[in-house]
Amino acid sequence: MATWRCVQQCGACCNLDPSDRPGLELYLSPIELELYLSMVGEEGWCVNFDHTTRKCNIYDDRPRFCRVEPEIFQDMYGIESEELSDFAIDCCREQIEGVYGDRSLEMLRFDQEVGI
Repeated sequence: MATWRCVQQCGACCNLDPSDRPGLELYLSPIELELYLSMVGEEGWCVNFDHTTRKCNIYDDRPRFCRVEPEIFQDMYGIESEELSDFAIDCCREQIEGVYGDRSLEMLRFDQEVGI
């Protein structure tokens, strides 16, 4: 059984291009949407993503919408905690494929880490 986990130095979720994420206003509050849009930098990447280290510069203080936690996913997407791992895996695979490709090193590393 696959279990979601964040793969270090992936950063696919840090590609925030709003054109790739339709309906942001459906699950972000107006204040969160404003913050989200303010974080979108060059070529759609988060301004807090360090491309050299491939790490978030504000990880410990990142916004709610950047966190994969049961209560947040329940509130934002209506996902029950027992569904979180499968949902998060699907989301990550879709994002990794869109950013790096379905045969990328990032996808291979993610699939290995989660047990696919």
